[in-house]
Amino acid sequence: MAVRSSRPSIAELRAATQPASIFARNSGEHWAGRLYVRRVSPYATRLLLRAGLSPDAATGLMIASGVAAALTLTLPGPAAALAAALLIQLQILLDCSDGELARWQGRSSATGVYLDRLGHHLTEAALPIALGIRADGGWDSIDGWTTVGLVVAVLVLLVKAESTLVDVARAAAGKPPVQDTQAVAAPRGSLLRRLRRAAGRVPFFRAFVAVEATLLALAAAVADTLAGDLRATRALLVALVPVAAITAVGHLLAILTSDRLR
Repeated sequence: MAVRSSRPSIAELRAATQPASIFARNSGEHWAGRLYVRRVSPYATRLLLRAGLSPDAATGLMIASGVAAALTLTLPGPAAALAAALLIQLQILLDCSDGELARWQGRSSATGVYLDRLGHHLTEAALPIALGIRADGGWDSIDGWTTVGLVVAVLVLLVKAESTLVDVARAAAGKPPVQDTQAVAAPRGSLLRRLRRAAGRVPFFRAFVAVEATLLALAAAVADTLAGDLRATRALLVALVPVAAITAVGHLLAILTSDRLR
């Protein structure tokens, strides 16, 4: 492809790096991306271009912001929880921009995809652990609540593994990558389809996605401050255990009863 300018206009970036297929993805595009992040990401992408950063370097910044969010969440008080939520907003912005950089420069790669997925796995496993440390009262008093956070993190990684293993299984069977569409993801049985639609109306399974997780942690931190204790954070952490377990089982069932492995 022709070499593109390092100083494109926002209109040029939108036209070249935000094809309709991005917004048509069933699970690959977060609701925040559709709602507001994609509106501002070309501005961040243009800054990264002018700074001379590669797509993989932008992904590295994305990973760093997620780790920083988890570390910040371990600190006491609502200000730290707010900072963690803002860092995750930065992460999702960079997550949009690294792909836009790759599309603009024609530099998409398996390494970039790998690092991107690694960043999300790391962030979304680290956040419940951080919440557990916060529920224990900080790094100086790590105890049972941190263990609860670790249990949630393992369940979160199990859900991630269930999704990733779809690609692994298809590759091992000589099948092409799965299409990220609602039709492919929908369960084949009518009862399961109805249950899936009902779950979509109350999307409890999104409690582990980084944006939602930090917003819930922020709400709990505010409640803790008003009550003068850590009961809200601890209640949130306890609630996440059965929710994570149900999500892991439900997600496995959804994969096995859909066309994702066909």
